[in-house]
Amino acid sequence: MDGRREQQQGENRTPCHAIPGGHESTQIKKACMSANAPIADELVLGTAMWGWTVDKPTAFRLLDAWYAAGQRKVDTATNYPIDRVPEHFRLAEQILAEWIRANGVEDLQVNIKVGSLNNMHTPDHLLTRSFLLMMLDEYQFLFGNNLHTFMVHWDNREDEKEVEDTFRAFGEVVAKGLRPGLSGIRHPEIYASLNDAYEFDFDIQLKHNVVQSDVERYARHFSARCFYAYGINAGGLKLEEGYSDQSSIKARGADPEKFDSLLNGIRTVIAQANENKNRPALNAMHQVGLIYAAYHPQMKGVLVGPSKVHQLESTLDFFRSLRQYDYRDVYEELVKLNQN
Repeated sequence: MDGRREQQQGENRTPCHAIPGGHESTQIKKACMSANAPIADELVLGTAMWGWTVDKPTAFRLLDAWYAAGQRKVDTATNYPIDRVPEHFRLAEQILAEWIRANGVEDLQVNIKVGSLNNMHTPDHLLTRSFLLMMLDEYQFLFGNNLHTFMVHWDNREDEKEVEDTFRAFGEVVAKGLRPGLSGIRHPEIYASLNDAYEFDFDIQLKHNVVQSDVERYARHFSARCFYAYGINAGGLKLEEGYSDQSSIKARGADPEKFDSLLNGIRTVIAQANENKNRPALNAMHQVGLIYAAYHPQMKGVLVGPSKVHQLESTLDFFRSLRQYDYRDVYEELVKLNQN
């Protein structure tokens, strides 16, 4: 089965299809700019740092708290954690699978991303139909009923024929009742062009934060609210000064000082926002990241990657606040700040 125009199973939603000609329509743009545009309504627990700065006991506590809060979506990838330690390749998924087995859980919605051949941050990948189907079988065995979405990621290819071989694998993914997805695609225009024939309803993960955003790179090719933002905290930036050696930004080797000007601008936006006493005050970067992602009109969901349980609880609390209070003015100011 190649999946061409195959009816997909799953949630009722507006399909994420390619835009004819690769240009976002005027109607979509008008809808997206509406003050009544819905905010992202899904949270996904990320595991990129599990086995790196997040050890197994902490990951288990995060999953316990996540599950107890009624959340079910968890994202992982074959190459997590990307810490350049070969022995850690596939460690994050192993931690997740161990927690599932230990707790007898069968109702998670696990999103698995496949493609990279190592966790060394190299472009090496394998995305042939045969390899993907082999991994699909393996992950169905590993996660059972918890497997929800099967994503291609780490794809740097420019050859459309090679990419179409991957599309044939998506047909099998959909036939098994799973959702197909994309993440880390260098040439989304190739996927969009091929999808004119297949019409897969993709979930698409992309980086989106106040420092860097890939939204426009995808939005010119895909319509509807099918995007999931990751990296919303910009690699671990904090509003307050000082980073521990175990912090995400230090682990990634980034220099926080290069963002001083941007952070000063964000602090000004927060100070102005907190003059409104009719909603919870803002005081942390994860709140800024959630606002900037959740209010984007094409965002369906947001990946969050807390490293401690209290961070997870704060994230869940503020996500509930986003559904009760209006922070659209903050989003608009952050957009202006990012354009300067």
